[in-house]
Amino acid sequence: MSRKQTAITLTIIILIFSVGFFLRLECTDLEGIPQGEKSFYQDQNGLPYMYELDSYYNYRLTRNYLDHGYLGDDIVKNVEWDLHSYYPPGVPLDYPPLIAYLTVFIYKFVNVFAEIPLLVVCFWLPAFIAPLAGITAYLFVARFTNQYGAFAAGLLAVTVPFYFVRTIPGWFDTDMFILGFSFLVVWFLFETFDNIDTSAQKAILFTFLSAVSIFLFSLAWSGWQYLFYIIIIFWAIQIIWRKFRGRTVKNYLYCFLVFLVTTLSLVVVFTGFISIIKLASAPSQLFNLSNGHWSDWPNVYFSVSELRQPTLEDLISYLGVSIFAGLFGIFWIFRLLSNDLLHQKYLNRMNWASFSFLLLWIIAGLITLTQGVRFIMILIPPLVISTGIMIGILVDHLNLLKKSNKIHIFHRNPVLIKVFAIFILIIVLLPGIIHLQEGGFITTNINDDMWEASLWIKNNTANNTVVMGSWSGGHLYTAIAERPVSEDGRMGYIETLPVRNYDDLYPHKEKSPSISRDYWINKAFSTDNESLSIGILRMLSTSGDEGYIKLNLYINDTNRTVEVLNNILGLDRSTSKDLLINNYNLDKNQAEEILKYTHPDNPAPLVLITHDNMINIGHWTFKFGEWNFNERKSNNYSYSVGTVNKNDDYYNFTNGVFLDLKTGDITWKNRTPYCVVFVNNGTLDKSFLDSSSDFCVFIIDYKTAVVIDKKFENSIFTKLVIEKSNSTVFKPLYSNKSVVVWGIQA
Repeated sequence: MSRKQTAITLTIIILIFSVGFFLRLECTDLEGIPQGEKSFYQDQNGLPYMYELDSYYNYRLTRNYLDHGYLGDDIVKNVEWDLHSYYPPGVPLDYPPLIAYLTVFIYKFVNVFAEIPLLVVCFWLPAFIAPLAGITAYLFVARFTNQYGAFAAGLLAVTVPFYFVRTIPGWFDTDMFILGFSFLVVWFLFETFDNIDTSAQKAILFTFLSAVSIFLFSLAWSGWQYLFYIIIIFWAIQIIWRKFRGRTVKNYLYCFLVFLVTTLSLVVVFTGFISIIKLASAPSQLFNLSNGHWSDWPNVYFSVSELRQPTLEDLISYLGVSIFAGLFGIFWIFRLLSNDLLHQKYLNRMNWASFSFLLLWIIAGLITLTQGVRFIMILIPPLVISTGIMIGILVDHLNLLKKSNKIHIFHRNPVLIKVFAIFILIIVLLPGIIHLQEGGFITTNINDDMWEASLWIKNNTANNTVVMGSWSGGHLYTAIAERPVSEDGRMGYIETLPVRNYDDLYPHKEKSPSISRDYWINKAFSTDNESLSIGILRMLSTSGDEGYIKLNLYINDTNRTVEVLNNILGLDRSTSKDLLINNYNLDKNQAEEILKYTHPDNPAPLVLITHDNMINIGHWTFKFGEWNFNERKSNNYSYSVGTVNKNDDYYNFTNGVFLDLKTGDITWKNRTPYCVVFVNNGTLDKSFLDSSSDFCVFIIDYKTAVVIDKKFENSIFTKLVIEKSNSTVFKPLYSNKSVVVWGIQA
């Protein structure tokens, strides 16, 4: 490579990194939030709170690694153990460690020069790591086409909306590694294809490098198995196809074995044999994520937005121009490869093996989308590569026009070729960048209220206090309050199912951890029986899943087990014992065994935390908490949330609630409610309007209208979350504008 070419390459690399980095910097400005309100969403370092709660899980594991050299809280049975998640008893730590390793290394390095808090390093790391994917994409695509196509691939990689949003500063998660490692693994694989028929030694070397890269990928992202299987399937197809055509397969077999043996050996040596079991079960696990494994229980995974199937509109929004350009590029590459003359003229470094893999990669990515939006990450890399190659072909075609006598304007003014080439780049890349500039900002769900409540728990409760509440806030409370939680963002730990039958670390196998715990937490909110709610929370915080697992061993019927527990958890121990023996046919020893877990003698200290964000997702509380176990579905309960549009004479809420200020009449979809409750600055004003109606309306500070089924008029959720009422056995220990920490009155 000449000095000029080297200078051009370095300039492009710097430009790609700069675009990726500086576009991400703008996300720290909290666009869309009024200037006077921004501080509410900023931490003590003046930075926005991290954008999604998994970031705080990663932060906690990283802090552990910095503190004592491993990611878990403690070592149990020679295994790292997470004592904060899914408490009790906690769970064996099962998480890709690279994010912690890298962050701690960088933290120690930068602190040689300045005192930078770990949380600040975690916040900024994605902005530096994510643009590296663009550099890798550029260097990769440059092997096939010209600088224009490679440059386009690099810029697309750092600006494609779905990847961009999930790698901004403050999105401290493993997403930042996915594209870079995907490009690296496949780049070495393509080098193997390029040399496999001419130099077995080079092919094996590049295969080995691809295997090492995918091993590193396994340390970075738990979804690495999907790319591994795409490669394995492709190798098998290639070997079978060549054998069928009567061609030699020796080099292909060698490379296949090198890739397989090297990958598996590295994974076993550095992460243990359990990882191989997880790898073997990855295909079935993919289709268990949204379909669910615990069919008797309401599936909390349905409430995770990442696991819903994307619509075409979603794909266009998340992938931008790459979805069309990439798919069009595949057809164009096929056309060129099918014609020897065009192949040599435009795409002489691409071969059928590389193209076939690219096509398989895209097809596999499209298939995984059936299991959720999150798998768009698998589809992005092949579309970026295809788009870059397509743009390179376009520019090469323009360059040929310089030699054409038919189009004199290009022949006489060759500089126009560069102008047109740049114009093509702008057409392809600018819409995505504009989208990021105008609508790509996001706001954090964390704010001062949640942070200060977490600090209050840390400073004012015993170390063994269990934080109860919705799963969505769990990672924040474990990281900042430094207290165990009953449920967090990993919910039922479904990703650990494959190894439970091979490991005594999970004594209850598939029964625990599970999504059953989410039912009980939601039931504690949906019921209007305060004693039952407290009984559920005390059982979960003290014995976890033991009570209903043990009971179900005797009854062997989930529906019946739930019925029994819902009938005894609100009663005292003596009455519950009589019911178990006389009504449910348990003997004395069995009843005592169950009560040991459901009515513990020394219940663990607990706090229940609620926040205003729970109002917007309250429908899940009633959908799951009032689950019909016989029919395995939820009843269609009314629940709707709307914000106000004010007028001098009326308030019209976005969910169809209408309040006539002159007459005082209130309706929802032109129907009169059973009751209406005005919640204003902590005071309640309740009126009963229509006894035949089946819903109530709650007007909160004249800003929000909540429509709720009449059945839940006095539910714990209604009292604590909507009304923030002191009229229950729950007492507020701490409160601010949007968060309340509740204790239980003696």
